[in-house]
Amino acid sequence: MPSGAFRGNLRTRIGAVSAAAAVTVVAAGAAVVLPAGSAQAAQCWYGSCFSYVTGRQDTNTTGASVTMAQEAPGGVAADGHSLQELALQTSGGTASGDTVEIGWSVDPETNGDYQPHLFVYHWINGQSTCYNGCGFVQVSSTVRAGMALTPGTSGAFALRYYEGNWWAYYNDVAFGYFPGSEWGGSFTSAQIVSAFGEVAADKAPSCTQMGDGVFGSQGAAASSISGYQLMGSADQPQFTVTASDPGSYDYGSVTGTSFTLGGPGAC
Repeated sequence: MPSGAFRGNLRTRIGAVSAAAAVTVVAAGAAVVLPAGSAQAAQCWYGSCFSYVTGRQDTNTTGASVTMAQEAPGGVAADGHSLQELALQTSGGTASGDTVEIGWSVDPETNGDYQPHLFVYHWINGQSTCYNGCGFVQVSSTVRAGMALTPGTSGAFALRYYEGNWWAYYNDVAFGYFPGSEWGGSFTSAQIVSAFGEVAADKAPSCTQMGDGVFGSQGAAASSISGYQLMGSADQPQFTVTASDPGSYDYGSVTGTSFTLGGPGAC
């Protein structure tokens, strides 16, 4: 085992190798990507309304990593959440594909408070599972799925397929994995990489903040996703960034490997 590295209804046995070997990445160096067009409203499904600011790349990869600002967004409802995450998904997408996820969430229903917590999640053939369990194998005694994180700091989050399992890393610690048997051994690489902010509320518009509540278009004052890298891919990292509800949450400072994101919601 190396020493290094969607919400209920919506929601990686490494041998003795070094962290550096476990998280070999493609060097950054992608050109700036112009943002794609955006929709103009939250997306209501699965009993909640969701807003996203997303950096995405279609590629074929066995892993990815990002550094994300860890925040304590305000206005989160007791049955809602605000999060940032990294997700690796097969080409079937959420409706029918397989997915692994890692990130931080402010989710009082799941976590019991309004602080950011580390989470993992996975989907099997388009079916949701649960946070921080449902087959996840915890191996670290120092980094645990569900643990509280410190607002105002940054964390490195990674997912990697290695020797038959999907491993999860936080700050270069491989803290657990989803066994490949969860997918019958068929999920061995991802074709969609997404790193994003997400707000869930029981109705739209929502007063829930994304990130630190500052619009991503305001640059350095906003939350961020940066340091995007790929593992086992022939492509260079290259985000395309979109916002589903730009009147409430948007983005800025876009490069191939980073962007700022967030907003105050509709209030």
